[in-house]
Amino acid sequence: MSTPSPRPGLATLTDRLGFLYGGDYNPEQWSPEVWIEDARLMQQAGVNLATVGVFSWASLEPEPGRFTFGWLQQVIELLAEHDVAIDLATPTASPPPWMGHRWPESLPVNRDGIRLGYGARNHYCASSSVYREHSRRIVTELLDRFADHPAVAMWHVGNEYGTPCYCDLCAERFRSWLQDRYGDLDALNAAWGTTFWSQRYSDWAEIIPPRRAPYVINPSQRLDFRRFISDQLLDLYRDQRTMIIERRPDLPVTTNLMRFYPGADYRQWAPELDIIADDNYPDPNDPDSIVEASLSNDLMRTLGGDRGWMYLEQASGAVNWRGHNVAKSVRRTRLESLRAIGRGADGSCYFQWRASTAGTERFHAALVPHAGEDSERWRAVVAHGQELRTLRPVLDQRVHADVAIVFDWSSWWAAEEETVPSDRLQVHAQLKAWYRQLWERGVSADIVGSGDDLSRYRVVLAPSAYLLDDAAQANLRGYVADGGALVLGPFAGVADRNGHVRRGRFPVGLTDLIGASGEQWLPLPDADELRIESDLLGNGPVTIWAEQLRAEGAEVIASFSGGPVDGLPAVLRHRSGSGTAWYVGTVPAPEQLARLLGAVLAERDVRPVLPDLPSGIEAVRRGRLLFVINHASTTTSVPAPGSWRDLLTGRTVTDRLDLDGEDVVILDPRSAAG
Repeated sequence: MSTPSPRPGLATLTDRLGFLYGGDYNPEQWSPEVWIEDARLMQQAGVNLATVGVFSWASLEPEPGRFTFGWLQQVIELLAEHDVAIDLATPTASPPPWMGHRWPESLPVNRDGIRLGYGARNHYCASSSVYREHSRRIVTELLDRFADHPAVAMWHVGNEYGTPCYCDLCAERFRSWLQDRYGDLDALNAAWGTTFWSQRYSDWAEIIPPRRAPYVINPSQRLDFRRFISDQLLDLYRDQRTMIIERRPDLPVTTNLMRFYPGADYRQWAPELDIIADDNYPDPNDPDSIVEASLSNDLMRTLGGDRGWMYLEQASGAVNWRGHNVAKSVRRTRLESLRAIGRGADGSCYFQWRASTAGTERFHAALVPHAGEDSERWRAVVAHGQELRTLRPVLDQRVHADVAIVFDWSSWWAAEEETVPSDRLQVHAQLKAWYRQLWERGVSADIVGSGDDLSRYRVVLAPSAYLLDDAAQANLRGYVADGGALVLGPFAGVADRNGHVRRGRFPVGLTDLIGASGEQWLPLPDADELRIESDLLGNGPVTIWAEQLRAEGAEVIASFSGGPVDGLPAVLRHRSGSGTAWYVGTVPAPEQLARLLGAVLAERDVRPVLPDLPSGIEAVRRGRLLFVINHASTTTSVPAPGSWRDLLTGRTVTDRLDLDGEDVVILDPRSAAG
């Protein structure tokens, strides 16, 4: 049997174009005279990729079956004449008003049973045969006209998939999904624990989506519905992707993800995307956003693996959808693009090219602002395009990580269901707190699933591993037995794949691995002043959470002081097989968490890319190249042992780097002598 050819990916584009630079272009909002101006400006700015057609359905099909593709043909050919490749989008994220008006069953229904209206975007039901049929028709028409156009370099399906629907059509599909998953009602009733509250199902027709009810819905049912929604949306994407691949198997197909989005399991989606493409909008008014953005970049890089990843959307300035939309300086806009490149991105694109004058996003920043060419923003756009053209050597470099952080969407969903012991022990907050300790040290991390191959990592962190199925538990055990270092955070190994609490002392199935066990989870009263005491970690407060633990062969690294767990273990370390497992049964203060993870990294000889990083300095290595980023607004001196050459400026750096506020350098040791 022959091996199928690998799908084309980012390299298909970057080998020809270099770093991808551009953004969403909505020419239907403008006159042909503006199109000509836009093409000239794109060429001036070094733009080499424009995403066209994302929200163009009503302009392409103003009435059912009447198509007007002439304007799109003009735009594509005009951009091609100015050396701009096309990322051609299927416009199915926003059906025209005629669809919702003529076929209201194509509109989504929310959890309260209310059918939502049109006039915005994402107003579709993924189960609607009407919506799917019209989607296939518009995609067929696009393919008939543009599949072989030489300017079309990639295809973009839909936009930011994430709309759930609770209608009767979705109920039917949910039942089919459940039948495929469980086979029969006995298995489903067991998986959902329906003996509780007399919820046993005797007929598939009785099962409905978890709509609003008088009290709390079965958490296992809700967990499966979230899995179903992710799979249903993925099926919607696949439907159009298959059509495109059949016509143009040589072109990559993707859609845009949304960093840590709770509405879809991107680890399941990633194999279906030829290019991992992210939309990321850090809030310049939030000091934590610099860590959050890096964490999201690392997630996308991990999902992409050897294929790489890109920004498909980011903001060149202020967005329009927060209550208070703080603008970014042009230096920060450049910084965020280069930071993503340092973390593996091979493309830096924006929403959008030209600022809209009408509609919801009329105050959303764009590469061409309302002020036009005579603006600081535009001059910065041109300058960044020029410097990206000089960075082709970066494309050959890849980020290597010795540390992995475990994150599973199903575990996230299950851990934050209603009726868990605390809604304050939030998965993403825990993830970011642990990641921050790596970020501040300049230690790279991959964001992996609990079932992924962990063998190449020196350290694996699991800040929140509430739901671990049997295979995941075996995977973690095998990793430690083979010599790895695993750190488990609080409330770990609690639930099985159905969200059922495992019986016994926790973490059930892993107590021998950590050399300890627990009997009670203890969300902390606000008034309690609970602390931990430790020779290794120092003494400090803990918040939110404690666990009643006992050591069973593990070394006690820190003990609780005060409250109902006074004197009991809080942090433990246990040798198991050839490796080590740590267990953290609380939420330590940042200082104690820093010392804990620092000790683990040191024990495993995981070193930062630069020593003694000052506060606000981010450092990440991409291959041999070292990206050093100053998030502060003032000049900072950074130790940089050795001799380097900055690829961006050509200057030589020896031992110490003076880095301007909101500036980035890309240091290359090989070219320092030149």
